[in-house]
Amino acid sequence: MSTVTSADGTTIAYTKVGSGPALILVDGALCHRDFGPMADLADGLAARFTVYFYDRRGRGESTDTAPYAVEREAEDLEALIAEAGGDVLMYGCSSGAALALEAAKRPGSGVRKLALYELPAITDDTGKQWPPDLLSRTDELVAADRRSDTVKLFMKTVGTPSFVIAIMRRTKVWKRLMAVAHTIPYDFRVLGDTGYGKPFPADRWSAVTQPTLVMVGGKSPEYMRNSQRRLAELLPNAEHRTLPGQTHMVKAAVQVPVLAEYFSS
Repeated sequence: MSTVTSADGTTIAYTKVGSGPALILVDGALCHRDFGPMADLADGLAARFTVYFYDRRGRGESTDTAPYAVEREAEDLEALIAEAGGDVLMYGCSSGAALALEAAKRPGSGVRKLALYELPAITDDTGKQWPPDLLSRTDELVAADRRSDTVKLFMKTVGTPSFVIAIMRRTKVWKRLMAVAHTIPYDFRVLGDTGYGKPFPADRWSAVTQPTLVMVGGKSPEYMRNSQRRLAELLPNAEHRTLPGQTHMVKAAVQVPVLAEYFSS
């Protein structure tokens, strides 16, 4: 394990593998280096890139500093970009896609090229909108240290069936999810108002002029397919691609060749 120190003193733990151009992977909600998709993705890309994957603040072996702000998480990536040489490629998955965009829009970000997979968004009436009090309810549950209930609310919000949640609560996975439950409000703040059935604000990521690949799974819900197409239309220099047969739980074996080709061109 290696570490960098963010602007507010938070220690960010990361792993570096491979050789070639620097590529940073940004996880979505509840995931970190030892729990989630990025280790497999890094292994698959290491033959062509120097891959950095890390624990977002409050997760894994990274520390945390209150109060939380999206800008502080962007600064975590800024520190990692500097560690990687100041000129990087970046891939963000799920809420990590929104965080990657927040980092890329900063002046002199050092992000040369972006790839994004399924930024969670409901921009029309084809999906169930998030409840308007979602963030405040989540904050209250975290403040009361009701970790299991926090994870349950999150799972219900993202559409996990009740019977699946009931099964998960009896497994070791649930304990791992509860360990990082306090970071769920961070993801909702990074995403902002993307889940409330509104169009993306025209100016939110207008400063992201880097070439960007916006990907979506061919088996993902209609609302997700619609929102990713609209995200690609909104970004100044983006292209859209559907990965046939994939859902939000995209397989590394499918993504590796797509990312390798895109980042090598």
